[in-house]
Amino acid sequence: MTGKIVKGIAGFYYVHVEGKGVYECHAKGIFRNEKIKPLVGDDVELEVLDEKDKEGSILKILPRKSMLIRPAVANVDQAMIIFAIVKPDPNFNLLDRFLIRMEQQGLPTIICFNKQDIASKQEKETLRRSYETCGYRVLFISALENEGVDQVRELLNGKTTTVAGPSGVGKSSLINCLAPAANMETGAISAKIERGRHTTRHSEIIALGERSYIVDTPGFTSLDISGIPKEQLGRFYPEFTVYEPYCRFSGCAHINEPACGVKDAVAEGRISKVRYENYKTLYEELSRVKKY
Repeated sequence: MTGKIVKGIAGFYYVHVEGKGVYECHAKGIFRNEKIKPLVGDDVELEVLDEKDKEGSILKILPRKSMLIRPAVANVDQAMIIFAIVKPDPNFNLLDRFLIRMEQQGLPTIICFNKQDIASKQEKETLRRSYETCGYRVLFISALENEGVDQVRELLNGKTTTVAGPSGVGKSSLINCLAPAANMETGAISAKIERGRHTTRHSEIIALGERSYIVDTPGFTSLDISGIPKEQLGRFYPEFTVYEPYCRFSGCAHINEPACGVKDAVAEGRISKVRYENYKTLYEELSRVKKY
């Protein structure tokens, strides 16, 4: 029997098998001996030990097609970052940090702005211009009013998508719209391991349908990108690429150099000024990182 690890806590792995439900499993000692750790998102072969109590044992980890380091999850096809348009206002520095991290890991990213029901047309257009010009898919939804949720569901169909966002932006509300049974399923897992009410302290996967999963991750208020050399930061701003051939100097940092194609594009409105100002802030931050 095969399934997908949807959650891992304290040596237990919870494996979703389509049409049968979630099994609580131990991993065979061979994984520990070979220094292989099962990850949320792994497709596995399992042996059922007790069908009534839904208990089993993981026999084999099937080949991974991808693996993220942060969050640690396997077989993810894409990411979706959720921010509110207003209440709270989006933290663009934090949003760009997330996009940099996903670019670093080679993961396509959808940007989903929630609470469109209380936002102005101008606010939405500003966000659209800032991020669609970077090549990202930008969605506007209202989880409260169930607006745009079908479009989100269509983009997630047949894929495993890691979903992340800061607290208070409506991430849980959207997930409840996409998967109304999620609370029941996670509640059942929590009851089994006696951990009380479900909260997102660990990454876990929620099944949306056949071969469609979302990876729910803990809310965040900051993201560390200190491992990136400042000279490489521009690589993770895809909108810079088309204008870099017009820079006078090879290896242009796009900060103080004259005749810079990227700075010219910012001045002409072809690159978002908000994005560029964040780039300069992050470049300065990385410049202060000590190298050992």
